[in-house]
Amino acid sequence: MKRQYDYLVVGAGPFGAVFAHEANKRGKSVLVIDRRNHIAGNMYCETKDDINIHVYGAHIFHTSIKHVWDYVNQFAEFNHYVNSPVANYKGEMYNLPFNMNTFSKMWNIRTPKEANEIINKQRAVISGGEPKNLEEQAISLVGTDIYEKLIKGYTEKQWGRKCTELPAFIIKRLPVRYTYDNNYFNDRFQGIPIGGYTKMIESMLEGIEVRLGVDFLKHRDEYETLAGKIIYTGPIDEYFDYSEGVLEYRGLHFETERLEEENLQGVAVVNYTEGEIPYTRIIEHKHFEFGTQPVTYVTKEYPKDWKIGEEAYYPVNDVKNLDLYAKYVKKAKIVSNVIFGGRLGGEYKYYDMDKVIASALELCKKELDK
Repeated sequence: MKRQYDYLVVGAGPFGAVFAHEANKRGKSVLVIDRRNHIAGNMYCETKDDINIHVYGAHIFHTSIKHVWDYVNQFAEFNHYVNSPVANYKGEMYNLPFNMNTFSKMWNIRTPKEANEIINKQRAVISGGEPKNLEEQAISLVGTDIYEKLIKGYTEKQWGRKCTELPAFIIKRLPVRYTYDNNYFNDRFQGIPIGGYTKMIESMLEGIEVRLGVDFLKHRDEYETLAGKIIYTGPIDEYFDYSEGVLEYRGLHFETERLEEENLQGVAVVNYTEGEIPYTRIIEHKHFEFGTQPVTYVTKEYPKDWKIGEEAYYPVNDVKNLDLYAKYVKKAKIVSNVIFGGRLGGEYKYYDMDKVIASALELCKKELDK
């Protein structure tokens, strides 16, 4: 039976959009579907009062991979936004990532040597050897004061577990600097697409047929017959009808409001690190694009338990879930006409956006240039 399309791409997020763009560029016929009523996945932005609102939480593009940076700049002009969040602990304001500004405020000191001496002394509460959990890992990096005020409450809200029950690797990439530098990322390239991420993904999908509000798994019989190959970016366990079990995620709930003032918090991201406050951070969206509008929009992020049918945000990468994921990978390898990709379909991990783009481009090379 003749297929209508060479490729069906399930998911109009960055992974699917990159593959669809590259396939279309090579003369392949492509259909993109998404069960949401919009493109761009969790990067989706909607515009209100000329402010681009990051509907599914803050997204800052940062990378040291030059070919990825060059690639995304084909589709959008990026501004010079630098991520410099602030932490609020019981009204005390601290710069993030942990740097000399943080240490100076915390301990009333001035030099890296003084900071290092305090942290080394506080590290002594951890016995020697490899840190056994997130608490030990954090204290080994920044000492007890920073851990108690700026890490413990935030992390336990985020994951819904005690820090002593969380694996150490979650916090291994925590940036710690003995310089007065508030730039959260070490990456060479950083910014936000002017006009928002939706505009960037629209540009990638220009000239390609896109159908929204279509649940592939509910209409599998119909859509599997349309294309020779399927690029599937949805949850891998859902594709196999949870036959091996359900992979766990943490969920998020967002509350966004319009405020009749120009500038609420003076920065795009403020983390609330005390455990008693139920949300983890407040995003003031206009600051991502240096907005001067007379009103502002802010979003509170509340972590929550996740259940099937809700959007998945943070994979729970413990041993149990990684073993379960490995079983699904084995099943995926024997499905001949489906390629699993993206953070949910291809890899059960929390991806930075540049790694998603890099992974999609790697697939394009393997699949389209053979």
